[in-house]
Amino acid sequence: MSKLKTIFICQTCGIESAKWQGKCPSCNSWNTIVEEIIQKETKKEIWDTPKNNGSTKSVQLQDITETESQRIISKDLELNRVLGGGIVEGSVVLVAGDPGIGKSTLFLQACLQMKNIRTLYISGEESLQQIKMRANRLKIQNEQFYILTATDTQTIFTEIKKLQPQLVVIDSIQTVESQNIASAPGSVSQVRECTAEIVRFAKATNTPVFIIGHITKDGSIAGPKVLEHMVDTVLQFEGDRHYSYRILRTTKNRFGNASELGIYEMSEMGLRQISNPSEILITQKDEALSGIAIAATLEGARPLLIETQALVTQAIYGTPQRTVSGFDLRRLQLLLAVLEKRGGFQFGMKDVFLNIAGGIKVEDPAIDLAVLCALLSSYEDTPVPHQICFVGEVGLSGEIRAVNRIEQRIAEAEKLGFEKIIISKFNKKSIQLKPKIEICMISKIEELYKMLF
Repeated sequence: MSKLKTIFICQTCGIESAKWQGKCPSCNSWNTIVEEIIQKETKKEIWDTPKNNGSTKSVQLQDITETESQRIISKDLELNRVLGGGIVEGSVVLVAGDPGIGKSTLFLQACLQMKNIRTLYISGEESLQQIKMRANRLKIQNEQFYILTATDTQTIFTEIKKLQPQLVVIDSIQTVESQNIASAPGSVSQVRECTAEIVRFAKATNTPVFIIGHITKDGSIAGPKVLEHMVDTVLQFEGDRHYSYRILRTTKNRFGNASELGIYEMSEMGLRQISNPSEILITQKDEALSGIAIAATLEGARPLLIETQALVTQAIYGTPQRTVSGFDLRRLQLLLAVLEKRGGFQFGMKDVFLNIAGGIKVEDPAIDLAVLCALLSSYEDTPVPHQICFVGEVGLSGEIRAVNRIEQRIAEAEKLGFEKIIISKFNKKSIQLKPKIEICMISKIEELYKMLF
């Protein structure tokens, strides 16, 4: 009997090593290198297609005929949006998210709604009875929907050859194992090999595949980083357990915009699409409250109006607190420094709390102006008129800088019934239309304070 050959692989980045090390030399992670068994045998090709899907000789660029990608339009408009207009045939989509966030429910619901598409749902985590119970809660019937509970790739591809599905969903890639690799399911080697086999199948048969994956405790996708390079699209399904809203975010897309966003609401009947998220992100109030300002932001091509909430109080302890939710803490500290230096406001001995309503995370610098207004409103304990929204980036010298795609933001504010929008005067050249909403242009934070307070 020949001796088993082993190799040491980092579970975070996938680098291979001949010996064990406490610290990974590639990603600098500690205690992530584990020993895995390898087999230097001739691999059994489960899907009998050549690994090289391209041509065997070089071709001039002008000789290549361009063909438009065929897309499957699902009933889920939010899923179509984040995928760039529909499911591209032959594409491989990786979807990751926290456990229990609703990944399986999302794709079970989306597949059941496509009644003219033959779909194979492969589950390695749940039994047939569990999937049936979830489908009963969704109350959707589909005679073209098939379920397979298997984890071996040879069994999976054998069933695919018999069924010839038009769409495949694998839940999840960490439970699938290939006979070509001797290591356990979920290891770096198994995840990489199984994904490679799935990608070869998808490209050879022009069948779209959705792969559901796990994430690590720090929020990154479990498995080697090369996994994200192998697939065509990477989606992140996120949300807070204390909120009913879920966000489907694109982080990579070879067939569309890589910064799109879809919003759902989780209910007993499944996930409900939110066609106008601005209405749910702006809370309804009986009276005007201080520390609240409305910002017009963009997520991909989608304009959103969100509510920024700030609370400024006298510091009880020696060191003032700076707490944020849905916003960058360092950006908040920068804005506080600008207010103190350029505006003369004493935030040095104040506790500052900032929250983006609805549980979403925003990275758009165009909400700086709204954050500034919320801070000043709470500082002065004076409400900002609820019919005003704000767009603008704040510079270190206290100037209000221009932002991109200002017309879309203005149109969204007008559609939701706002009477006035405050923007940077440097955006004046970008406005070609004449909207009904009143547009106020400012260039300094001093002008903003005089206008509102």
